[in-house]
Amino acid sequence: MRKLVVSMMMSLDGCCEGSGGNSMALPMDDFFNAHNLERLRHADTLLLGATTYKAFQGYWPAVADNPELSPAVAADPRVADVHRETGRRNNEIQKVVVSDSLTADDTAPWEDTTVLVRRGEVQQAVADLKDRPGQDILTFGSRKVWNGLLAAGLVDELHLMVGAAVLGGGTPAFAAGQVPPLRLLDTRRGDGSDNVLLRYQVIHPGTRPQGAPVAG
Repeated sequence: MRKLVVSMMMSLDGCCEGSGGNSMALPMDDFFNAHNLERLRHADTLLLGATTYKAFQGYWPAVADNPELSPAVAADPRVADVHRETGRRNNEIQKVVVSDSLTADDTAPWEDTTVLVRRGEVQQAVADLKDRPGQDILTFGSRKVWNGLLAAGLVDELHLMVGAAVLGGGTPAFAAGQVPPLRLLDTRRGDGSDNVLLRYQVIHPGTRPQGAPVAG
């Protein structure tokens, strides 16, 4: 069975956005970007909420063609290859978008790689996706979507990059309610980064725990 992997960044005080929904308040450094690309290489489906999808749609197609349009690349041209490949993989990967408002007219230039799913149908759609052969199903951002799927027992791994920042308020990464037990699989730091990646297996009834945690 395929895995549903949630990859997200959060602050030390547990927020995935700062005040006013400002995700750029988080320290999204080269380690963060490299990890996102690594996860894309292991996935063949992106599962996104409408807000994250629209943000990606407005950014990555242009960066795939010209990575210098990325502020990170403009600041450091050495990261151009990471941003170019990330943009191209986001262009090519199959995207499942959870929305009650978007229509096919809203999906250009990704109309050939986007499937729209209504909110009331997302749990069944994800269960069906997991039963098909393939690589990982990957979620970035999309807090409301993945929190609902976590509560429903459909998330397999959480990849939490904890940024070296205290926001003092904003959007909590986890919704109110009970979170299933988690097993730490590994921790990692990137060279020169103050961020830490924590990878957890979500333990549901009948889940077979993976190996002992390894510090990176």
